[in-house]
Amino acid sequence: MPEGDTIYRSARTLKAALAGRSVTSFRTVLAHLARVDDDTPLAGRVVDDVVSRGKHILMYFSGDLILRTHMRMHGSWHLYRPGERWRAPGGDMRIVIGTDAFEAVAFRVPVAEFRTEATLARDDEVQGLGPDLLDPGADLAEAVRRLRALGDVPLAEALLNQRAVAGIGNVFKSEVCFEARLAPQASIASLDDATLDRVLAIARRQLRANVIEGDAARRSAWRGGRRTTGRASPSEGLWVYGRAGAPCRTCGARIAIDKHGTDARLTYYCPQCQPTT
Repeated sequence: MPEGDTIYRSARTLKAALAGRSVTSFRTVLAHLARVDDDTPLAGRVVDDVVSRGKHILMYFSGDLILRTHMRMHGSWHLYRPGERWRAPGGDMRIVIGTDAFEAVAFRVPVAEFRTEATLARDDEVQGLGPDLLDPGADLAEAVRRLRALGDVPLAEALLNQRAVAGIGNVFKSEVCFEARLAPQASIASLDDATLDRVLAIARRQLRANVIEGDAARRSAWRGGRRTTGRASPSEGLWVYGRAGAPCRTCGARIAIDKHGTDARLTYYCPQCQPTT
């Protein structure tokens, strides 16, 4: 599943390409979206904004219409010039939004709904999200309160709860626990507020580092993929995620795997740097 940094970058890219442009065409294979387009056509509307909230992308059109999409495991948005060949199979297309300069195509997006400002304000999928760590105004004290309310839930599972704190996925969950030197199996109830503050600060810094903006030299250092270690080599970008059996970059112990939650999501950790007791 794309994590908060991926969704943030997607929304930023879509906004740069589409904001301020008029929609020239709209196509979809999703009947519920097609019905809205039939009743209140997208063509002629202006794309006012594109933003991310947690793992949701919200595309705002003039005339009080908002497209909410969620990528789940395999969805993605692509941008093409008109007439450019798609890099994904046409059968995976779900939505196409055309403008004079770009065509935004949603592939394999399982969740896509139109909202108005009023209905979005009542949409629990969005309004029920915890503080978004990529939002500069995120209320981290509220995030701590929501995590604390989870009680005996393991830390690794709690960090994935988007209603507690939004944006963390499986990669960052493992990386944050490692950098905090906390066992992913530790219950939220066993951690004091100062420790949860530190966990969220680490998570926020790691997420922000992966939506880096600035000069080309700094940006090029991150072209090899997601990073949490700060190391330049693409092969050394992550502390523990995906490295089961490999030596810990800090102590040399073998990276282990555990499973958490109803979906048995994998968590990678160092048993020596992150002891369970």
